[in-house]
Amino acid sequence: MDCRVCMAGGDVWMRGQIGGGLSQESEHDLALMVSDFLENGSAGGDSWCSSDSDSAHLSDLAHLADKIACYKCSVAQYENDLASVVHSLILSISEDNLHLVKSGPCNGSCLKFSLVKLLRLSGYDAAVCSARWQGSGKVPGGDHEYIDVVNHSNTGSSERLIIDIDFRSHFEIARAVQSYDRILNSLPVVYVGSVTRLKQFLQVMVEAARSSLKQNSMPLPPWRSLAYLQAKWQSPYQRQFDLDEHNGNSVFSFDHKQCSGHLKMLQSQLHSEIEANRLLKPKSNDNIRRHKPARSYSLFRAL
Repeated sequence: MDCRVCMAGGDVWMRGQIGGGLSQESEHDLALMVSDFLENGSAGGDSWCSSDSDSAHLSDLAHLADKIACYKCSVAQYENDLASVVHSLILSISEDNLHLVKSGPCNGSCLKFSLVKLLRLSGYDAAVCSARWQGSGKVPGGDHEYIDVVNHSNTGSSERLIIDIDFRSHFEIARAVQSYDRILNSLPVVYVGSVTRLKQFLQVMVEAARSSLKQNSMPLPPWRSLAYLQAKWQSPYQRQFDLDEHNGNSVFSFDHKQCSGHLKMLQSQLHSEIEANRLLKPKSNDNIRRHKPARSYSLFRAL
């Protein structure tokens, strides 16, 4: 399969804007959407299916798997370099690094802020992005947290690269067929790349989810629609560099079960992915240097 064909047609997403509010009823709206979908079945799902893609036919899952493989190999060098740095930094984080948090229980953001701190110590313009959107039509209000790195060029222009440390979870569906699970598990454990390439992944995964669900006579749920997925990364957002900036003085807290569990799972998955990629690629000095673990930084060191 020619990767040049896969890359054709990718367009640039609308860049995020600072600000944006979240309706206080967004969580309630999402709960109602899920309840309505479960009660009414395909009534809501069909309308979402028709709005997600101009294509009326269901793509073959094998063809979609080829597209995912193509998008994974068609990556700019600076994206590959950043991904290697991100992987090494994640593997260098220990549970003790998650203890510098706001007062009160851990809210699940500690791992993202720990990674941002390490990226900034490494010289990257990185931040945790809190995206929020109000409901519009059948897309309920919601929020999503991810990381971005702004790549500044010598000409004065800049490009945002997205880092999502829980990428596969956005595409999990009920009663998935085996071929869909293989596509899901072929996705990067941590997404690192441009918004254009991210959109390509989203489009393919929505098609794959629809195809898998149809084999079980199930419609595509609204929370797996293209519009809902796109809202997570293209909605207005705020950049934050440190939990202390918005949450007062930090304290040493022992309640980090959510982040600690996520860290262990993430590191295990990254080890498996790196090892699988190593076995698939011929050995070279460049690859050995690129995957050399990053030196450990102290998260308590000020920028």
